[in-house]
Amino acid sequence: MTEDLPRNEAERKMQFLFHLRQRGVTNTRVLQAMEAIDRGLFVRGVFAGRAYDDTPLPIASGQTISQPSVVGLMTQALDVQPRDKVLEVGTGSGYQAAILAKLARRVYTVDRHKTLVQGARAVFEQLGLHTITAITGDGSFGLPEQAPFDRIIVTAAAEDPPGPLLAQLAVGGIMVLPVGQSDTVQSLIKVTRNESGFDYDEILPVRFVPLVEGLASD
Repeated sequence: MTEDLPRNEAERKMQFLFHLRQRGVTNTRVLQAMEAIDRGLFVRGVFAGRAYDDTPLPIASGQTISQPSVVGLMTQALDVQPRDKVLEVGTGSGYQAAILAKLARRVYTVDRHKTLVQGARAVFEQLGLHTITAITGDGSFGLPEQAPFDRIIVTAAAEDPPGPLLAQLAVGGIMVLPVGQSDTVQSLIKVTRNESGFDYDEILPVRFVPLVEGLASD
């Protein structure tokens, strides 16, 4: 997929994917999706030159775009299937939702910051990603009118998995989210819903911005 790219861009993509594999992102579909979505489109201003570094970067509204390896590991744990309907809580730059759109039938993404949602919509339109619905709202309550969801991903940390999101997860569905009581002690967990309840698996330590209820002023 890289033959027609300029040499430096092709090498950059190869290095980007090689680093993802080194960090444990091995699922072929996830790697293909991350190759197809240019992170550079989601990083603006003074940090644009660092778009391909494996590091979180500041974006508007005091939020961050997650480091690519964490995006890859979260997406891999979510195990998205082609017919899945996915809910993302925390649109941010839109990078995670764009990758999900390459894997799922339908993606709903919610953020409390109107400015971020508008910016993400513009990039989705630029990329022709018409299976994403981006909504300004309080994601901690999910989207009950669209439930149940086959997959739910939360890109902000709560003390515990929010009850409304657990309720909106389909039986057999998977939710991936960071949990923790502070911004220094958080774990990425995978929640699987079965007929009798929920199974919880810890994936790796992480640091995310907190999940905040209510709409933001911007």
